[in-house]
Amino acid sequence: MHPVAIYCTAALGVLLFLLGLAVSICRFRSGIGSGLAPERNGLLNKVIRAHANTAEFAPFLVVLFLYFGWRGPSDMVVYMIIAVTLCRYLLVIGLLAWPSLSRPNPARFVGALGTYLLGTALCVAMVAGL
Repeated sequence: MHPVAIYCTAALGVLLFLLGLAVSICRFRSGIGSGLAPERNGLLNKVIRAHANTAEFAPFLVVLFLYFGWRGPSDMVVYMIIAVTLCRYLLVIGLLAWPSLSRPNPARFVGALGTYLLGTALCVAMVAGL
């Protein structure tokens, strides 16, 4: 198994589980057991969105990472795995660090676009046998 596939899989797992913990902590502190907080741009809502978005993309990316890691990826694929992992972290930073969920920001834009483009490229590389 290629070590980059293992490390990036672990990085996405850590991101997902720490965001899940952050949701639980924010819920405990705010006393809101389910649903969203009344403040649209409050920390609880931001953490929920970051966790949900990560939970939507991380599992499939991990499948791709492990597939390529098992097969001995090309250097191009290794770089794409690293880049898409960084994009996932950048997206979370963009969701949590900016004041509004309603407005786009550079971190969210690059993180999201990178996820879409690199995820698609990894799928194409899988079919192409790269």
